[in-house]
Amino acid sequence: MHRVGRWFDRGRASLNASSQSLDSLEESQNLEAAMRAVELIMDDDIKGAEKGLAEGNSSFHKLAKGTLAFMRAALGFEQEFMKEASEMLYEAESSASASHSKAQHDSRSFNSTIYDKGTEFVLCQAEAQIMSAVVAVLNESLTESIRGFYKLRKAYITLDSIVQMEANFMKKRPASSLSRDQSIESLPSSDSGRSERSTQERVEATAPQSVQPAHPSALRHAETAGAAEKEDSDDEFHEVDDSNVVTEGYTGHLDTDVEDDARTELDIKIEQMNLSHPSSELHSEGMLKRSTTITSGLLIEGPESDVFSNPLDVFIHSGTNLMSGLLNLLISIIPPAFTKLLYIVGFRGDRERGIRMLWQASRFSNVNGGMASLILFGWYNGIVGFCDIVSDTDASRPDDVEGYPAKRLENLLLEMRRRYPNSHLWIVEEARTEASKRNLDKALAILARPGKSQLKQIEALHMFEKSLSAMNAHKYQLCADSMLACVDLNAWSRALYYYIAASAHLGLYRHDKSLSAEDKEKHAKLAEELFKTAPTKVGKKKMMGRQLPFDMFVMRKISKWEERATRWGCKMVDAVGVSPLEEMIFFWNGFKKMNETQLQNSLDNLAWSETTPHWKDEDIDEYAILDVLRAVIFRNLRRHDDSQEVLKKKLLHQTAYEFKGGNKDDWMAPTAHYEMAVNLWMQRTGYVRQHGSKFVRDPAEQMPAADLKHDAKLVQEVKGYLEKAKGWEKYELDARLGMKITAALGAVRRWEQKNAVALK
Repeated sequence: MHRVGRWFDRGRASLNASSQSLDSLEESQNLEAAMRAVELIMDDDIKGAEKGLAEGNSSFHKLAKGTLAFMRAALGFEQEFMKEASEMLYEAESSASASHSKAQHDSRSFNSTIYDKGTEFVLCQAEAQIMSAVVAVLNESLTESIRGFYKLRKAYITLDSIVQMEANFMKKRPASSLSRDQSIESLPSSDSGRSERSTQERVEATAPQSVQPAHPSALRHAETAGAAEKEDSDDEFHEVDDSNVVTEGYTGHLDTDVEDDARTELDIKIEQMNLSHPSSELHSEGMLKRSTTITSGLLIEGPESDVFSNPLDVFIHSGTNLMSGLLNLLISIIPPAFTKLLYIVGFRGDRERGIRMLWQASRFSNVNGGMASLILFGWYNGIVGFCDIVSDTDASRPDDVEGYPAKRLENLLLEMRRRYPNSHLWIVEEARTEASKRNLDKALAILARPGKSQLKQIEALHMFEKSLSAMNAHKYQLCADSMLACVDLNAWSRALYYYIAASAHLGLYRHDKSLSAEDKEKHAKLAEELFKTAPTKVGKKKMMGRQLPFDMFVMRKISKWEERATRWGCKMVDAVGVSPLEEMIFFWNGFKKMNETQLQNSLDNLAWSETTPHWKDEDIDEYAILDVLRAVIFRNLRRHDDSQEVLKKKLLHQTAYEFKGGNKDDWMAPTAHYEMAVNLWMQRTGYVRQHGSKFVRDPAEQMPAADLKHDAKLVQEVKGYLEKAKGWEKYELDARLGMKITAALGAVRRWEQKNAVALK
């Protein structure tokens, strides 16, 4: 907040010489007070935030209260907090709308040199709408989820108009007044290193690239869009197999029962709204092809630019980039199979633009910057970190938004730890960063630091991350204890918590050689108790009308083992096949975070299964589980020949039919095709140069033609295996693999585009 205070002091000092009225000064004071209070959330001072927010009743204060409620809901996924957030965000939205109307008719209200009168309140309304929409999608109710998508549409129109205001401002601004710092590299602070751009790039960044004229009614579109919120209760969407479904191009297995030809009153209203907006480019059937709004010219301006001499302008710019960036990113990860939902929203997200805008917002030392940074870490350490085939990071371009920009994220994390030294949010991100470097012991040491968050939801996130890191490091007791601690901290998926805790105790029973026979039996008994408890905790929790995917997985697995125990006449724990903990490690991509010793431990655990009396009687799916897990571990050890040999032996020749019925696992065959693609991708010369020990040239140097042709051949093979996996029929947890497949196909397309000229 030190920068906001400095901006405020600067504005107050020149008050007598300016046209500011008492009302606009009061508006700035309300903004500063609200932002100072809400920013305490980012530093884990929840009591301080609540106390500060209780002292004001402005639209800014109400939005800040809604933001706190939103963070509780989004971090915890719990129903009571979602309801509270929805109510508070609705109040914030209504208050902002009223304040906007008042500002437009009050000559004493704030006049910006960049934005139309009252834009700060329009932004408040859009922020409330987007947060409300996210809560709605997380809600159990399908009706609320669909209503949330309408709110996204309204917010988009608002943000689009604000970006156009910025573009028009930059277009009219004299060239002599352009900021000397015109780097588009959005590092977290003005003190961070910046790259220089060429004169040509600067001109292109500020040029009015197909800018639509400012529409007097642009903001009113967002208001009138509310007419389209009438719910069509007959529409039912049946697919969301995971909260992590991704990205462009995924067309498999996420179908709906909605008839696309059904022309309801709702459809007509949405189509009219799409057609009425100037930035809409439509398909013949009325679906928006893409957003044509340009990236804001103000993205080249840093926090210290003289453009941002007023805290209200700072709030609008950083908030617009935060919310527009988030919105573009959110929409870009909705699978195209959700055609009805994309139709409701009316546009497709632009992931690259969204990430660039989030980096810009992160430069500002306010709550908008803090939340943008949190989203960036969620994207890179969550979504990108979960995937195996991602675009190569271009070391010659500091502003490159593809791949995994490790150095840039490291700088951002240092800045966030400096800004918010008491926050456990950044401790979790620090641990995730270490885990991504295959340093699980250091990650666990970071998570073991004393102290707890004031926000229960952050404490639950902290504990869950500790559980996963302990699971990946084969620290069975710590994993079990941490997972059971999550049961009391969060109600999102208690069945999963019990299941993983049981799997950890099973690991102690099977693999801890230091235990006595008596102690091993204690762990076996505890494992069986926890396994049997897990299905009783499934409950009725849903997301967008669907049962949580891991809950369904847990129920099937327990049923499978109980049937096997009866058939074989043994204890349930002895009927469990290949290590369920190693299987969970795979589903959370834990092998990507293990060092060589830990990967070898996993191989040993898999080999143990082959020594049991029942191995010769195992079903085909258990053999397949062991093979695919072993192949993944070999690949992470860079033993690509061994990995491919395992995959080619059986898995690549097996069909979906072989894994049907009898509680069988069915995800292994499509995974095998995906794993072949990953192996080949990692054997490219370009990959080895960037990640491996054979690095002999500068990464920005042009690759020799022979190496490029070698890589092109491998990339075509990669594409073939990915397409085969993508086209597989429906299988359990397919959205988790679908996420990786679509991210991989995106990376392949970008590789082809980047090298198209060189390969001619």
